[in-house]
Amino acid sequence: MPDIRWTAGSWRIARQAAVGISFSIVVVLLLMWLAGAFDPRIDDAPGAAAAASRRLDPGASLATVRTIRVPQIESSVGSIHAVHETSIASKLLARIVEVRVTAGKHVAAGDLLVRLDDAELKARLRQAQASSDAANAARDQARIEYDRVKRLFAQSVATQIEWDRVQTDLKAAQAELHRTEQAVTEAKTVLAYATIVAPFDGVVIDKRVEVGDTARPGQVLLTLYDPTRMQLVASVRESLTRRLRVGQSIGVRIDALDLQCEGQISEIVPEAKSSSRTFSVKVTGPCPVGVFTGMFGRLQVPLDDRDVLVVPRRAVSRVGQLTIVDVVDGQTLHRRTVRLGRTYGDDVEVLSGLRVGEQVRIPTAEGGDGTR
Repeated sequence: MPDIRWTAGSWRIARQAAVGISFSIVVVLLLMWLAGAFDPRIDDAPGAAAAASRRLDPGASLATVRTIRVPQIESSVGSIHAVHETSIASKLLARIVEVRVTAGKHVAAGDLLVRLDDAELKARLRQAQASSDAANAARDQARIEYDRVKRLFAQSVATQIEWDRVQTDLKAAQAELHRTEQAVTEAKTVLAYATIVAPFDGVVIDKRVEVGDTARPGQVLLTLYDPTRMQLVASVRESLTRRLRVGQSIGVRIDALDLQCEGQISEIVPEAKSSSRTFSVKVTGPCPVGVFTGMFGRLQVPLDDRDVLVVPRRAVSRVGQLTIVDVVDGQTLHRRTVRLGRTYGDDVEVLSGLRVGEQVRIPTAEGGDGTR
C-alpha cells in the first residue's frame, strides 16, 4: 500500500473544492424550486381538456365573422394658422408715448393700439396750414389784380405786357396755393401715422414694444389676427395631391382638443418642397371654440375603400393582456386569441385570428360564459 500523506495545502484545496461543490448543488436546487420542479403536477384530467374545448349552450347568442367596406384615410400633419394675420409696423422714427394693448387682448377695428410722440408732426402741420393761408391770400390778391387789368385791357388802357403779367401772376399764385394744400395733406397723413389703430377685429398675439421705446420705420410693434377664421396648413405628399381639389370638403383632426371637424380646401400651393416632396394644402372652416394659431392638426386625406374583417365588440373578452373570442365548431366552443384593430360602431376590426364566415359566441349580459 502506498503511503498517502495529507499536507496542510492538500487539506485546504480539498476543503475549497467541497465548498464549491456544495454551493453549486444549492444553486441548482434553488433554480429547480423556482422553476416548480418540486410542485405537484396537474394530471391531464377531463376538466383540463374542458378548459380548452367546451360545449355550446343551446341558448347562446352567436355572431358571424363578416367583412364591411370602410373608407381609408391617410393623415398629413400641419399647423393651425389664422386666415387674416397682420404685423403692424411703425412708419415713423418717434418715441412711443402710449401702448393700450397686451398680448391676448381682443380689439375692434379702429381701436387705438399704440400712440407715438407727435409734437413735431403737429408743428409741421401748423406750418403747412400757415403757408396755405398765405398762398390763399396771395391768390386772392392776384385774382383782384387780374380782374382789374382785364377791364383796363378791354378798354385799351392797359398794355399787352401788363395783361400777360397778371395772367402769369394768377397762375403762379394758384399753383403755390395748390402746393401748400398738398403740403397740408401730407402733414396730416404723416401725423396720422403717429396714431396706430387696429385694421380689423381681432386678438393681439405679440406685443414687442413698451412705453418709452423708440419706434423705427419698418419695426414691427405688434401682431394681430382674426380668431373667427382659422385654417390648417398641412404638408401633403405629392402622390396624394391628385386626390384633392380646391373647394373639396375634407376632415380635420386636432389632437390637443380631441376634436374632429370638417373644412374646405381653399388653396393648394402649386409648388412642391424639394426637401420633403410635399405640397402645402390650406383648409378653412368654422373656427371651433378653443382653437388657436400654432396648434397641431391632421389633415385626413381620403383614399380608396377597403374590406375590413369585423366581429361584434361584445364577442371579445379580455384575459390579462390577451383578447380572446369563443369560436363555434359544431356544438363545441374553442377559445382563440385574436389581434384587434380599429372600432367601427358596435363592431371591432380583427387583424388576425379569425376567418370570414366563422361563428363566435356572444357572452350573456349577466356575464355567464354559456358553457356547461
